[in-house]
This record gives sequence, structure tokens and C-alpha cells, in this order.
Amino acid sequence: MSLRLVAPNLRDIADYAAALETGWSPDTTRDVSGEQLALYRGDPASLIAELTRQDGTITLATGEAVRRLPSRVFWIDDGEFCGSINLRFMPGSDELPPQVSGHIGYAVVPWKRRRGYATEALRQILPVAGANGLQRLRLVCDEDNEPSRRVIIANGGVLERRDLTDGGKAKLRFRIDVAGVVRSPR
Repeated sequence: MSLRLVAPNLRDIADYAAALETGWSPDTTRDVSGEQLALYRGDPASLIAELTRQDGTITLATGEAVRRLPSRVFWIDDGEFCGSINLRFMPGSDELPPQVSGHIGYAVVPWKRRRGYATEALRQILPVAGANGLQRLRLVCDEDNEPSRRVIIANGGVLERRDLTDGGKAKLRFRIDVAGVVRSPR
């Protein structure tokens, strides 16, 4: 598989915007496609700046604005845009603030799913986590999201616990020990 992670860039921004046009959202907790398309239509460079900025706030699914954590955002690419993956962290710590469910989030566009892309993208971002000083990652998925569960387990994820949200939805919390699973690139 010749899948690679690329930093958001102006050369490929039209492909990213085309995915947003279909209703795909890189945020699995709330649909941000409309907001991002508005930025893109105003000035594509402003969308790149928004995706990669390291300061300011972000809006949670609840509508609450919280301080943005440092992050590394990548587009998943197999020769064309396939989705995105991001790493969120607090420098010098493996901990996360309560409003952040996990260190890593990913979303593959519907027409590229079931090809192992999320599994490979997660494998490729683990060395990035290590390079940013992280030793243990937390990843969370809905209990009924079998594909995401398989992605996490395939990358060394160990189930730590099952939690219920305020709405009664079951979430699975996994950990990945970075040093134990980071392998040299293929």
C-alpha cells in the first residue's frame, strides 16, 4: 500500500474541499464541512491556516469554545485525498484535559473506506506521537464502531475501560504504548 500522510497544503486543498462538498467532515463529533467550505471559498490559504494553527480556541460538539491543544494534522493520501488524521497533545505530558476524549482522531472519506487506510494512517502517526514526547496514547471510539475498534487494536490498542456518556452512549477507551508499537517505516 502506498499510503502517505501529508501536511495540509495549497496544492491539494481543492481535493480536500471536494470531499467537504460531499458532506464528509474530518470531525467525527460535529459536522464542520460547512464552516471549512466557507473558509475555503473565501481564501484557501485561510483554511490551511485554520487547520494547522496551534493557538486560539476550538468549538466542541456541545458548542463550548475551549483552548486549542497543540496538534499535528495530516491528510491521508494514496495519490488522491482519502481523509485526515490528527494528533492532539499537551507538551510534556501523556494526559489530556477532560474535554479531549483522545490523542488521535481520524476520518476516511466514504469512498475510500474498507481498504485499511485508517489502520495504516494510525500506524504512520505513531512515530509522530513519539517524536512529540508521547509515550502512552488514549484513543476512544463508540462501542458500536467496530471498524474503528479494529483499527485501534491492529495498532497495539489495549482496551482499558467502557464508559457511558451523559446521553447513555457507550464509549471504549483504549491505550497504545507508543514505544511498544512504533516500527520502522515500510
